Amino acid sequence: MKIFADLHIHSKYARATSKDMDIEHLTKYGRLKGLNLIGTGDFTHPEWLKELKQKLQPVEDTGLYVYDNMNFMLTTEVSTIYSQDNKIRKTHHVIHVPSFDIVDQINEELKKLGADLGIDGRLLLNGRTSVELVELLIKIYKGTLIVPAHIWTPWFSVFGSKSGFDSIEECYQDQIKHIYALETGLSSDPKMNWRLSPLDKFTLMSNSDCHSPWPWRLGRECNVFELKQLTFWEILDAVKKKDKKRFLFTVEVEPAYGKYHWTGHRNCNIRLSPTQALKINDICPKCGRKMTIGVEERVEELADREEGVVPKNAIPFKSLIPLSELIKTSFKIDTLYSKTVWSEYNKLVENFDNEFNVLLDAPREELEKITRKQLADVIIKNREGRVKVLPGYDGVYGVPIFDELEFKRLQEEQKNIRLHSQKKILDFKGP
Repeated sequence: MKIFADLHIHSKYARATSKDMDIEHLTKYGRLKGLNLIGTGDFTHPEWLKELKQKLQPVEDTGLYVYDNMNFMLTTEVSTIYSQDNKIRKTHHVIHVPSFDIVDQINEELKKLGADLGIDGRLLLNGRTSVELVELLIKIYKGTLIVPAHIWTPWFSVFGSKSGFDSIEECYQDQIKHIYALETGLSSDPKMNWRLSPLDKFTLMSNSDCHSPWPWRLGRECNVFELKQLTFWEILDAVKKKDKKRFLFTVEVEPAYGKYHWTGHRNCNIRLSPTQALKINDICPKCGRKMTIGVEERVEELADREEGVVPKNAIPFKSLIPLSELIKTSFKIDTLYSKTVWSEYNKLVENFDNEFNVLLDAPREELEKITRKQLADVIIKNREGRVKVLPGYDGVYGVPIFDELEFKRLQEEQKNIRLHSQKKILDFKGP
């Protein structure tokens, strides 16, 4: 049984999320995507938990729940903010458990710590450390799967340039024994993480962390398992053991597509590679302020290996841009919400059952029977990892480019912006 699992999402009760982030829409669009297991997200929020209990039915002896033939795992994300070594640390953790009874116990203990569960779907645990959170969770249920979230994101992660640590051990200390997996996040992929030998012992997972249910968000990153029986404990065991027979691969977007891949400054339209940024000490060449350090630069800072190393027993990955993005760019349409995008998307999904079948398996000749040759070419390029992306930076998504001349034009445009700005900064005395 092949399982496509996106285990980090948010509900409509989290900040900056779509009102359609509910069980019905997650089920509808998850099915279109090709997912068959979705994390519930936000189980600490009282209103969302109430909805989950009303709508989800337990699947006996599996530690999972079901709604309209879609499987769900009980998950949430908790943000810990605290001071350690004279620095404010902001770390996000994805939590997975197998029952509502365990969820209720966790929520009761969090309330005792003073947490206000109803403010945000992503719970903020202020003044409590990552170590304390893990201790609390393991005391309640020793089989809790705790995964440091999007581990390279600048603002809220274990390695974040703004508030993170230089090692997983610094963050979790004596509780490191309960951390088996790490989440790569949109702006990194396994090959970037493979450059740090201390991460070899962890299983790398990928999830969408989506705030809307549309198929260009939900499942854009996910985990693919091959299981004899779909249960919470089977997935936990496959992750803990980094079992390549059961954990087949992760689906990743090209890291440059992520919002924090390169160093940059959004207000000044400046995006820089690690080499370019380091030459000017991460100072914006346009306004003179400190830029947001990108994931690639942060990886470069901590890496102890050259590029290209593949650790023993590493879980493979496949790099894919969502189908809606391919259609939008191929058809030269301005928005993903376009009727043309949806029409072409639905036509392909109806013929190949779901988006992952289109992206991973549909033969070129069959694609060309359904859609224009140009889009079929783009889908195959995407499958083979040949899509160029103008890198994302400082909260701005990267831009997929399929025309080589257009890609070179945009590169030259960015280069000219940098050169012009660098000349201005020579006499800049600061804001």
